[in-house]
Amino acid sequence: MKLLTHILCLCLALALAQSEEAHASAVLDRCQGLEMDAVTVSEEGVPYFFKGDHLFKGFHGGAELSNESFAELDDHHHLGHVDAAFRMHYEDSPSDHDHMFFFLDNKVFSYYKHKLEDGYPKDISEVFPGIPDHLDAAVECPKPECDEDSVIFFKGDDIYHYNVKTKAVDEKEFTTMPNCTSAFRFMEHYYCFHGHMFSKFDPKTGEVHGKYPKEARDYFMRCSKFSEDSDHVERERCSRVHLDAITSDSAGNMYAFRGHHFLQKDEGSDVLKADTIESAFKELHSEVDAVFSYEDHLYMIKDDDLFVYKVGEPHTHLDGYPKPVKEELGLEGPIDAAFVCDDHFAYIIKGLTLYEVDMKASPRTARIEHQLSLFKKIDAAMCRLDGIKIIVGNHFYHFMSKMLLIAGRALPQQQRVSQGLFGCDH
Repeated sequence: MKLLTHILCLCLALALAQSEEAHASAVLDRCQGLEMDAVTVSEEGVPYFFKGDHLFKGFHGGAELSNESFAELDDHHHLGHVDAAFRMHYEDSPSDHDHMFFFLDNKVFSYYKHKLEDGYPKDISEVFPGIPDHLDAAVECPKPECDEDSVIFFKGDDIYHYNVKTKAVDEKEFTTMPNCTSAFRFMEHYYCFHGHMFSKFDPKTGEVHGKYPKEARDYFMRCSKFSEDSDHVERERCSRVHLDAITSDSAGNMYAFRGHHFLQKDEGSDVLKADTIESAFKELHSEVDAVFSYEDHLYMIKDDDLFVYKVGEPHTHLDGYPKPVKEELGLEGPIDAAFVCDDHFAYIIKGLTLYEVDMKASPRTARIEHQLSLFKKIDAAMCRLDGIKIIVGNHFYHFMSKMLLIAGRALPQQQRVSQGLFGCDH
């Protein structure tokens, strides 16, 4: 009897372990049109998309279990889902500034630097009096975007503006926008997600201007395939997903690469063209790391390989390529960004180190030029006659010269990639 009991216990333990393993390895694909339960940004500004017991970090990449980053959510909710989330970003409220709040059923969790604050979770009514349980969505709204520093809560048709300072609750009617399953403030704009669609709205009135709803996968995710109704030029120029690479050739034509697609704008024209990387650079397929232009050729870096194309219609892939980046440029991959100005030097950015490569030398070697101390990371870079543009996430910084990039002590004005480079009007 004892043996039988022991065997049954072992079988049960094995079954539970297999169930947990299967659960943890369940594949969620954000490009299949998932309805997210909650969306917010981390203290570092990285978008977090919650679905069930999983979490997507950033605009691309696979899912991970949310309890790997926020263990206590699992302790109290048994791998359920987050109802709503937001980051409190009000410097006038230092005790809560840069804290992340998660709402699950009737509880609220407050995290600072990914650590649960003492005393949490608490009842929603204790922390946010007047706000109901079982929320659908929440989003922060600092002044002057709202009249006062506020949080907007959504539950069905009911909208609550919560004043952070006074704790007063003002109920609103947003009649022109759909019910939100999650809400998100990003680049000072407000987005209501409903299913796998989204609408941009005015946080004070709820008014939706422009052609909405739109497909979330077109703007907030990096997918290889999109809906049949997608406008590829509109998507790429207004996407919130960061660029992988950007360059301008000797004729002044600009090329910008993101995921499986690229944008091209010819010198003297305001017309943008979008296409797949596969169609124009079939040897690369997709997802280039860095690109620079030199003597009518595009030098395109992917992983540890360098591809070279002669600019033209169509672009011509040079025989013998790809070749190792180490062999051609004198340093190991991966490479984060690269640019050439009006000389014969290629400037390669790896991490936060800027390397100089003399393109006329043989063999080429990479000389360390400087550490770029103004940044924590760099996604892409481009040099034109008006200076150097360094792209970080959804923004870029314009430096008039390489010396200012290297020796500058303050960042120039932050500008939006979608608007400043591609003329997106929303």
